[in-house]
Amino acid sequence: MDKTLIKGVQLLQMLVESGQPWSVSGLAKAMGLQTSNVHRTLQTWRELGFVSQSKSTSEYQCTLKLFEWGCQVAGNFDVKRVAREYLVDLAHMSQETIHLSVLDGNEIVYIDKIDSPQPVRAYSEVGGRAPAHCVATGKALLAYQDLQVLNELPQPLPFFTANTFSNLDSLKTELEAIRIRRYATNFEEWREGVRGLGAVIFDQNFMAVAAVGLTAPANRLSDERMKQLGQSVFETAEKITRALGGRAK
Repeated sequence: MDKTLIKGVQLLQMLVESGQPWSVSGLAKAMGLQTSNVHRTLQTWRELGFVSQSKSTSEYQCTLKLFEWGCQVAGNFDVKRVAREYLVDLAHMSQETIHLSVLDGNEIVYIDKIDSPQPVRAYSEVGGRAPAHCVATGKALLAYQDLQVLNELPQPLPFFTANTFSNLDSLKTELEAIRIRRYATNFEEWREGVRGLGAVIFDQNFMAVAAVGLTAPANRLSDERMKQLGQSVFETAEKITRALGGRAK
């Protein structure tokens, strides 16, 4: 490894994370480096546009160039593309149908899907929609929306089975439980005989941008297996969040 490059990046990281201007001697002391080396490195970063130097104090601080680069990198990330390998891993492990969903108004839209190899499986299709309040990915996404979004849901909530949440108060209680549990469940709330799990993917601004889902016939998703796979779904969503450079709330 290039030790000079490593020290240079570590010095820049110190400027970023401290959030304050630094003198050459202060940085040298804080990082245990020679003053001449720190000065030379800072001059290089200044020439490249990553730091600026105060004319009055001679102290150095970061410019917005890192922010500009970060925005460009973030803009190049596509959640569907980034998520795919993790969805494949979850599908292989669970042998069940895996979805990637996004929220669109009162509904979720399936933007990717990996079918279960089992002869009996839950039906859905990429581009298909479902009411957000009665599927696991939808409830996972609703759990991290502003109160205004929840208040704009139809009232009373449309119901499709005997298990569908039919009023907003009971749904809000469920959403609070989802935030604590870190994954959502669907106990035959959209279609009879189908259960599901869902967990949220966050971007770098703490925003819930998509959700990982798992669906299967109810006879293959016992309560105990729901708990086991719920943790796996959450861990998959967390991996995708990290791959996107995101952070959970």
